[in-house]
Amino acid sequence: MKKAFEFLKRLEKNNNREWFVAHKAEYDAVVKENKALFDQIYAELQQHDQVSGIHIFRIYKDVRFSKDKTPYKTNFGVGYSRLKPMLRGGYYIHIEPGNSFVGGGFWGPDAKDLLRIRKEFEISTAEIDKITSDNTFVKYFKEIKGDAVKTAPRGFDKSHPAIDLIRKKQYVVMRPFTDKEVLSDGFHKEAVLTLLAMRPFFDYMSEVLTTDLNGQSLI
Repeated sequence: MKKAFEFLKRLEKNNNREWFVAHKAEYDAVVKENKALFDQIYAELQQHDQVSGIHIFRIYKDVRFSKDKTPYKTNFGVGYSRLKPMLRGGYYIHIEPGNSFVGGGFWGPDAKDLLRIRKEFEISTAEIDKITSDNTFVKYFKEIKGDAVKTAPRGFDKSHPAIDLIRKKQYVVMRPFTDKEVLSDGFHKEAVLTLLAMRPFFDYMSEVLTTDLNGQSLI
């Protein structure tokens, strides 16, 4: 990752098309190196989970609706999909100087899935509490994160004991990594261990999203 970091630091200072075109060969070499690592992680994930796809995100930004008109991202990212419809949740690795992390979860559940999750937590949080209080989960992720509505969603009691979970619009977990950790020989192993630590969370949410409130399969 050393070459990737060096390239991203220089790109941040020269985020324009002219500089990028002049250094396109360097960028291509970094992408090739990144892909080798991301593919290796994908292969290792497949040994422990049913992973159906890998998506290496483009560095080119869509600036049409952004105030920041710089044309390139200053990070490298890769996502791994689980085998739908039975398995839900997505894995993600984000490489950026000063802001690297390994994470995953449910970034943008559709309205139907979001309501089903909220209804589950309205009934009981016993299972999710057990998962999020596990030592490994706490060590790696601390808590479930994600954007939330300001008050209780329509139809839910704002005084419900689980309202902090019910208010969420996303259910994601993240483990930050320092630059030193990313550049170390052990990063690859730690990234895989972090992704696998999400499995209890993913498996529970998969069960929720593939059944109705009576526990009957929707698949």
